[in-house]
Amino acid sequence: MSTFIDRFIERAKADKKTIVLPEGNDERILEAAQEVLEQGIANIIVLGNEAEIAQKGYDLTSAEIIDPETSDKQEEFAQLLFELRKHKGMTEEEAAETVKDPIYFAVMMVKSGLCDGLVGGACHATVKILSPSLKVLKTAPGAPMVSSLFLMNVPNCDLGEDGVFAFADCALEVQPTAEKLAHIANLTNDSFKRLIGKEPRIALLSHSSYGSANNDDAKKVSDAVAYIKENYPDLNADGELQLDAAIVPEIGASKAPGSPVAGKANVLIFPDLDAANIGYKLVQRLAKAEAYGPILQGLAAPVNDLSRGCTAEDVVGVIAITCVQAQTMNA
Repeated sequence: MSTFIDRFIERAKADKKTIVLPEGNDERILEAAQEVLEQGIANIIVLGNEAEIAQKGYDLTSAEIIDPETSDKQEEFAQLLFELRKHKGMTEEEAAETVKDPIYFAVMMVKSGLCDGLVGGACHATVKILSPSLKVLKTAPGAPMVSSLFLMNVPNCDLGEDGVFAFADCALEVQPTAEKLAHIANLTNDSFKRLIGKEPRIALLSHSSYGSANNDDAKKVSDAVAYIKENYPDLNADGELQLDAAIVPEIGASKAPGSPVAGKANVLIFPDLDAANIGYKLVQRLAKAEAYGPILQGLAAPVNDLSRGCTAEDVVGVIAITCVQAQTMNA
């Protein structure tokens, strides 16, 4: 485990939270649960068939294991889900069947206050985690949308925040408008402060720096910066900036002289999902960076998605981050 994630682990231990893991059929999840329990990072609830989980051979004696198919919470959760979704046409019968799904069951546990956060996605697509969360938990008060970020820790790097960056939005918004880019920047600003504890320096990225290209894609980013200046004036954000201008001091000084962000950005807001997803995976694979996420922001409670290519160590890291989110969400 890296020094970077060790800091989250220590913060998580200081105020232990309860995290539900709905994918008890995945060995990476079980290995991570065992590690989390051994280190005392969090209390763990694993969803799945207890006998099948026991056969995997992991020491989960201090975890709570719940089978959604047989749980005595089914009726309570079904009634709650029906009340939440009947205006959308859900019937009581549909609600009763829906809560047997482990993801929905886990979200209902968060909604009911039986746990503090949820980590899933090791064997489910992002939409399978996000859709129930949006329908049941909804957005946090004042949040105009839900988006995602990756925390990137680049080894042997003095750029960003000593090699630490937030990349957004790498998982949800395919083609965000200028207004949505501004909202993503604001949500990521808040997340960076809470999770990293440092002041964000936000670059809105483009293939253009300060009007070096004149087209609709570059204009969308410059319009987002204008929206930020009007609606989020306290954000230390600038753009549009090319990636090198955003993070390399001498290039920032050349391409965007006078910018408060150029050359020292630690938060990178990408213009669309293609750029963001490709960007984080390039840094992860070629620079051997640690990538934690997608971390969801803007939901009313901590729910975090996992890459389906994650390792057990990645899961431990995301659980620790989720605990810190739970600690700071109402701070």
